[in-house]
Order: sequence, then C-alpha cells, then structure tokens
Amino acid sequence: MSTLKEALAHRRSYYAITNKSLITDSEIEDIVKFAVKNIPSAFNSQTTRVVLLLGEQHLKLWNIVKDTLRKIVSEEAFKATEKKVDTSFAAGYGSVLFFEDRTVVEGLQKAFPTYHEKFPIWSQHTSAMHQLAIWTMLEDAGFGASLQHYNPLIDEAVIAEWGLPENWELVAQMPFGIPLQEPGKKEFNPLEERVRIFK
Repeated sequence: MSTLKEALAHRRSYYAITNKSLITDSEIEDIVKFAVKNIPSAFNSQTTRVVLLLGEQHLKLWNIVKDTLRKIVSEEAFKATEKKVDTSFAAGYGSVLFFEDRTVVEGLQKAFPTYHEKFPIWSQHTSAMHQLAIWTMLEDAGFGASLQHYNPLIDEAVIAEWGLPENWELVAQMPFGIPLQEPGKKEFNPLEERVRIFK
C-alpha cells in the first residue's frame, strides 16, 4: 500500500479499463464506506451521498447514458459517443455515483442565514473531497478510474432506476476497472505561479 503522498501523486484519469478486479466487492464497499464516514464537511453537515454500482447495475448506468445521449445528438456524433462510453466507462468493473443531499443544504441555509449563499458551495467542496478520496483509494487498490459528468442529463433516469430520493442531486460519475494501459504524461504548471509562501 502506498503512502498518502505516493497515492495522490500517481492518481490519474484512466480511460482504457476492464471489468476485472484485484480485490473483493466487499473491499470495494469498504473503500466507499470509509470515505463517506471520514471525509470532513462544513458544519459537519455530511451532505454527500454515494451509490456504488457493480456488475449489471454498473452496465445499467452506462446504458442510461447512451439512451439519453442518443435522443439529443446526431446519429453520426452518437457513433463516437457510444464507442467512448462502451470502451472507456461501461467496460469497467463498477461505477461510483456522487450525490449531494439538497434537503440538508437547504436546512443549513435556513438555520444559518448569514451563510445562506455559501452552503451550496461548501456542499460541492465536500463532494469533491469524497471524489478525490475514493478515486485515490481505488487506484491504490489497483484500479484505474476517471470522473465523468453526464448530469444533469441523466439525473431523472438515475433517480428513477434505483429508487433514490429526489432531493439527491447527482454531481459526478466515476467508472473504474483494471487499467489496460498507462495514462499519458501529465503536464504541471509552475508551482511558483500557483503557490505563495510568506515567512
């Protein structure tokens, strides 16, 4: 197992993945549950909701994506889209769906009106931390993953398919599987332009 710094450093986007796993489904569930339990949130609001889809349930998600996109893009454009979905996302072992609970956010807005405008932003921060944590731990377990955003196009169909609360707002989708190839080289902007230190 990597140190946290090592795991963060090698976390990348993988688009060529297979439907294989080096760990048990139970261990994947533990990764998700660990993140949901331990990732911080503003006011300890715990607004993030996560759905783990494996096997046929994972494939259902990407069929929903294709069915949705087929209705709104040209036939020619859909061919490329379908290939991308089938080879980069549906080909994986599973998917993690990230939601934020609007009811909790709205309750905080009412309880603390001074921060009314900030709670939706802080909610997104919480989701982002969950995404990074789960992504990093999945990769450390041998998976490759990427973060996708087919919301809001698929929101209603996803809520209906899995009987989820309507107040859950879909934020992102993370397909994962064993990588077939290494990711491309990552370019870094100079840290001098991104970090300022005062002593």
